[in-house]
Amino acid sequence: MEAAIDSFIRYLATERGLSEAYQLSVQQTLNALNGWVKSRHTTLPDLGVEELAAFLSQRKKDGLNAASLRITTVHLKVFFRWLTANGKLEMDPAEPLLAPRPDQSLPETLHASEVLKLLESIDPSVPLGRRDLAILELFYSSGLRLSELCKARLENLSFEEGFIRITGKGGKTRIARVGKKALEAISAYLSNERPDLVTKKTSSHIFLSIRGTLLSPDRVRQIVKERASFAGIEQNIYPHLLRHSFATHLLEGGADLRIIQELLGHADISTTQIYTHVDRQRLKAVHKKFHPRG
Repeated sequence: MEAAIDSFIRYLATERGLSEAYQLSVQQTLNALNGWVKSRHTTLPDLGVEELAAFLSQRKKDGLNAASLRITTVHLKVFFRWLTANGKLEMDPAEPLLAPRPDQSLPETLHASEVLKLLESIDPSVPLGRRDLAILELFYSSGLRLSELCKARLENLSFEEGFIRITGKGGKTRIARVGKKALEAISAYLSNERPDLVTKKTSSHIFLSIRGTLLSPDRVRQIVKERASFAGIEQNIYPHLLRHSFATHLLEGGADLRIIQELLGHADISTTQIYTHVDRQRLKAVHKKFHPRG
């Protein structure tokens, strides 16, 4: 089974071009399955749907929540579909498996006033103040993922059109909108601060460290937390919270869910629909105000 897992991971990397993080996640699932198979003194060809269901049941007992079990189930289905397609198994035992429904937990968000408080607390005149303000403005303006912001490049940013081309999950490219305030903050950083950070080895990444290298995701997380602490915001602040706030505030402002899906780079509208739950209070208030029997 180890050989089959190794071959499958190579397939994900070379033929599918999937990220290292995804490959690692799949490998962890399949290694757990391999350990379970060995403990049952069985082999790969002997696995049927009942055995895979028993494996998932054991994973649940081990503490996996519904979302993690859903991901595990998807990993199994993709793996066994590949085994069957490549003639390593006669039938796909994972095909009948049903993934558990994910928990409908609401995403955390910041109130618009808290976002404003965070942004206005940054003094552009202090060292790296312009850089950090540009980072936070871009997060909130465009709803970028952390990895997308870290990899953002100068040649992909258009000040004239107000867009930036970025590469997201699975190597997919999309165009993200950059608002006026974010463009102003980025322009101030590029004109007055970034040139002092540039070294001979500096790449075209927009955001640089004091050593002239691109900022790591861990460093950007730290910057966001430090700036939130300085602003006196007690809530736990992290980059993805600004992405959630971006989507929620767009929805509250009346933006179409399909547009938000495109701006976020979600492949499936169901991923974006979680934001509709946080908008229920606004809908309730509108109904109560305007419906004759509200």
